[in-house]
Amino acid sequence: MAVSPEYQAYLAELFEPIPGAQFKRMFGGLGVFRDGVMFALVARERLYFKADAETEPRFVEAGAEPFAYQGKNGEVRLGYWSAPDDALDDPELFEEWARLALQAAMRKAAARPKRARRPKPAPS
Repeated sequence: MAVSPEYQAYLAELFEPIPGAQFKRMFGGLGVFRDGVMFALVARERLYFKADAETEPRFVEAGAEPFAYQGKNGEVRLGYWSAPDDALDDPELFEEWARLALQAAMRKAAARPKRARRPKPAPS
């Protein structure tokens, strides 16, 4: 199910305090990226933020729910948690959660091993 234009406009307004945040369509939903790193996703008209071992307890404490879907071999979780309800009503609180998600996504990206690029062929 695609994200409605109204919901996307609402989210664009919420993400305004995060410079460089960009929305990209993916799998019937949206990914929210900054500097090439996805730190939030929108699926089924619901916003999810990236979490890691450092931030996940805060999401659990706030009553957030994990993003999950049914894969071939059972439930699949991707490390995204629903945005706390009160954050969607408070721009300052929203910005705090969005920045936590961005930091978690950046930590994960920094921990990934860099892929070696193939050398360009020599001109003939």
